[in-house]
Amino acid sequence: MDELVALGSLLASMLRVSTPLILCALAGTLCERAGVIDLGLEGKMLFTAFAAASVGVVSGSLALALLAAIAVGVALSMLHGYACVSHRGDQVVLGMAITMTAAGLTVVLGIAWFKMGGQTPPLPDAVRLGPLFPGLADAVRGIPVLGPVLDLGLLGHDAFVYGALLMVVAVWWLLYRTRFGLRLRAAGENPAMVDAAGVSVLKMRYAALGLNGVLSALAGSYLVLALTPSFIPNMTAGRGYMALAAMIFGKWHPGGALAACLLFGFLEALAIRLQGAALPALLGGGQVPVQAIQALPYLMTVVLLAGFIGRAYAPKALGTPYIKER
Repeated sequence: MDELVALGSLLASMLRVSTPLILCALAGTLCERAGVIDLGLEGKMLFTAFAAASVGVVSGSLALALLAAIAVGVALSMLHGYACVSHRGDQVVLGMAITMTAAGLTVVLGIAWFKMGGQTPPLPDAVRLGPLFPGLADAVRGIPVLGPVLDLGLLGHDAFVYGALLMVVAVWWLLYRTRFGLRLRAAGENPAMVDAAGVSVLKMRYAALGLNGVLSALAGSYLVLALTPSFIPNMTAGRGYMALAAMIFGKWHPGGALAACLLFGFLEALAIRLQGAALPALLGGGQVPVQAIQALPYLMTVVLLAGFIGRAYAPKALGTPYIKER
């Protein structure tokens, strides 16, 4: 029974940790499928997490906190589009500029507004996300063998966890089963063909960036609405880059990105469980260094990308500004 409880807890941690990675990886997939590089995912997550926390603390409203995060996320994506799509700026430089600006500006605003060293006060319970099916989780708890796994691992989550999984299906359907998705992918592969068909390449890329902003905002707001009760400086801790790595590991496909995010989430959840674990006697005993455990997900990300990804072909027009022929 203890093993089943541990398995359920590990599965629950994996899904919770994977949720912001999944949403952020989908945001990057949509954007880059349209031909726009987005290295600002980390900064967008950080900005939107701060917006959700600040508005949530002041208003006490979950809806307003989400709306503020989405507004900030879409605004950053539109800025990205204005500089890189309309004016053909360097997409890599702008993405890094968004991330660096977010790291500094959120701390400055946090100090100015809340006087707590860049942090925000804890969000009230009314703003925090709770389990979506609490009654169902309680009902299956007594089922032999599978009860603890279903209760802890699958049915005790909030709406964002299930929504992120459904969003993978929605993005796949949008990209591969709709005319809009066909045009969006063509904008990243052969924008001249899209233009010749009478469709605006710029509008398709702006549409992808708009969706990118919404998904990035959901990923960032989840950090403060579910994982941590208040905003902490640099709380994204590289999650945006891990999502970018998951997108590449998944070969710019929603299903592949999901698998990579779940793998990274499992590694991070396992690292949390391993804290305080003992080293074998052959290695001198004692506890595993905390730093080594914290570095495990990032180290495995590098190893997997370097050795197991195989050939991954980016969209052919990725990072290339489109200049309309006259």
